[in-house]
Amino acid sequence: MTDRASTSRRTVLTALLAGAVSVPLLGAAPASSAPAAPALELPSPTGPHPVGRRTLHLVDRHRDDPWVPTARGRELMVSVSYPARPSGGAPARYMTESEAQRLLEAKGLAGVVPAATVAGTMTHTQVDAPPAPGRFPLVLLSPGFSMPRTTLTALAAELAARGYVVAAVDHAYESVGTQFPGGRVPPCVACDRVGVDVDEAAVVRGRAADLSFVIDRLTDRRRAGAPARLIDPGRIGVAGHSIGGAAAMATMEADRRVRAGVNLDGGFFVPDAGHRIGGRPFMMVGAEAVHGPGNTANDWAATYDRLHGWKRWLTVSGAGHFSFTDIPWLAEQLGLPDPEVPLSGERGWYITRDYVRAFFDLHLRGISQPLLHGPTSSHPEVGFQRP
Repeated sequence: MTDRASTSRRTVLTALLAGAVSVPLLGAAPASSAPAAPALELPSPTGPHPVGRRTLHLVDRHRDDPWVPTARGRELMVSVSYPARPSGGAPARYMTESEAQRLLEAKGLAGVVPAATVAGTMTHTQVDAPPAPGRFPLVLLSPGFSMPRTTLTALAAELAARGYVVAAVDHAYESVGTQFPGGRVPPCVACDRVGVDVDEAAVVRGRAADLSFVIDRLTDRRRAGAPARLIDPGRIGVAGHSIGGAAAMATMEADRRVRAGVNLDGGFFVPDAGHRIGGRPFMMVGAEAVHGPGNTANDWAATYDRLHGWKRWLTVSGAGHFSFTDIPWLAEQLGLPDPEVPLSGERGWYITRDYVRAFFDLHLRGISQPLLHGPTSSHPEVGFQRP
């Protein structure tokens, strides 16, 4: 690679990380204060199971926090969504008002969108609902850089309703708004350091260690409160958005327990990514403008060529970086769509839901998925690269 190409690639990768911090959370803010915000609602899950949710605070006492070494271990917040039995339990909130306020402040929308409106988004999940009988595959979700795990709530609920235990993970000091026990909302220390004195690869490897630790804890039947009896430890997958997608690949490379992975619109950042996952399946789904084969500044083509098992490289025309999260869906309900992203939040959600669900149904449940065979008229925006 020439120096010019290397510099170009580095610039694009850094911009993707920085973009997770700088782009508006809910599209473009209006010039003046908007009327009272409407009640928000995530898409309804399509599976047969009601969805329960538990929130866990996990601490790895054997690791120093990479951002705040004086902290007592590496702290994680985990939302565990799971197939449940019908109950009249309290609905799970999207996030706390404190988390919502921090997120809106970071995006320049404080005073435009009420924190209570975002926090109170209907999630179609219930707090601590009794679990359905059976043992289910486990899927871990890692959010984009600076983003809280809540931005993948709709995907978590959809998979849980379809028969998965889903663990969405927040990594301490890597989010602009994540509340820990005692009402603490730690600052995003990583936001100020990545690209300055910290290499992106270190973030990816740190998250991989986090996700392996979460697997350890969730599958440990000796621990009180762990959902181990719901989980089939022989069927574990991982997916992530942006740098969380890079972490999905890195987790597979470091942890043989993970059988399948998905990267949603993230660079890989780690040299030789994909070289060590063997024949395990991996799917890359991204915005065509950035992750199409004609863009030589990103690392998808090289990574794809290193994969020797089942693999797919899908691009979505008109998609933006956040099209694979809850954000556009909620933005459009507020009248704040991103004018630079042609794909609607609704279409972005349907595409994300259908392809991620099909991938895990095929590789963790053995259910044939014609959707993954090639282009379809029902999803004309999705292109198959190097099929």
